Amino acid sequence: MGLDRRTLLGGASAAAATTLVNGTGRAARPKGQIRIATEEAFSTREHMRAMKALVDSRPEVTRFDYKLYRLITADLDADTPKRLLDLEKIRLAEMDEYGVTMHLLSLTSPGVQLLAPDVAVGVARSTNDELAEVIARNPGRFAGLATIAPQNPAAAAKEIERAKNKLKLNGVIINSHTNNEYLDDKKYWPILEAAEALDMPIYIHPRSPSDQMRLAMEDYNMGSAFWGYGMDTSTHFVRLMASGAFDRFPALTVVLGHMGEAVHFWIWRLDYMSAPGVQRGESPMKLLPSEYIRRNLRITTSGQENPAALKYSMDVLGPWNVMWAIDYPYQGTASAVQFMDNAPITQPERDAIYWQNAARVFNIKL
Repeated sequence: MGLDRRTLLGGASAAAATTLVNGTGRAARPKGQIRIATEEAFSTREHMRAMKALVDSRPEVTRFDYKLYRLITADLDADTPKRLLDLEKIRLAEMDEYGVTMHLLSLTSPGVQLLAPDVAVGVARSTNDELAEVIARNPGRFAGLATIAPQNPAAAAKEIERAKNKLKLNGVIINSHTNNEYLDDKKYWPILEAAEALDMPIYIHPRSPSDQMRLAMEDYNMGSAFWGYGMDTSTHFVRLMASGAFDRFPALTVVLGHMGEAVHFWIWRLDYMSAPGVQRGESPMKLLPSEYIRRNLRITTSGQENPAALKYSMDVLGPWNVMWAIDYPYQGTASAVQFMDNAPITQPERDAIYWQNAARVFNIKL
């Protein structure tokens, strides 16, 4: 039995939340600490080849997406590409060393969203096939988010259906904008419709800012994960919310990493500025932003090992809406485990964030 949304929106107490977080009303936990990491990147050799061909053909482009892939594909034996490509030796050994039960795998940013549509559709399918195979070989250690090519919304919607029904994947990964367009554009709504209908959460992962945002971030490397990644991704979610997409697709779940890309830190002001007669503008939203944020948004801790931010997130969203993540291989497993092991929270809350919420949100069977 799932959580009643009126309970969520009504702001249930933290004490009540600790008995509800796994969606069953049971607070008991299995022996030993289970840890499901929910934003863990990988790649395939076909994906690397496609991206290398793309960036090599555009030497004039300095955008951070291209810089990143020139670096990653220059030497596949370097540490980061090796860790992206190796799923069953280096990765599993590190998971075992630090007691990580499972990685929820997703194709590393920017996925296939820079590729030509026909190439992107093919690479997405082959990536999902490889992902399903590695999950089948390692039951209980890996789950996966499906790669799709938003460049072709109809094909993307079909791939979501195939990923759910045939490959048994657990959600969808979209790396923010595609060709400088966001999911609030109604031509992408077949993707949202399929994701809602099939109960496939959409994880919106960062990438280099769109051209509309990039000019202000060209100095000081601000277009990278230092600042631009989070700003582009949080803007993406707010655009999606302001467009009325969550009224059209009320059961759609969106996941944001890096402690929610700070969207919920603005929750009071978003509501205030949406009040009639203040600054609502032309948004067709039927509810207050806080209601969509609590109903449709789930967040992960990837790359934000900050106890104060964790406490705020739990207080505002409820511990049932927060999931643990490492951001492997871009951030370290040891520090991510240490952060959550030592967080000043109760053990039921720790279980919720470490694994129960991920199992519920992504339909993961342990």
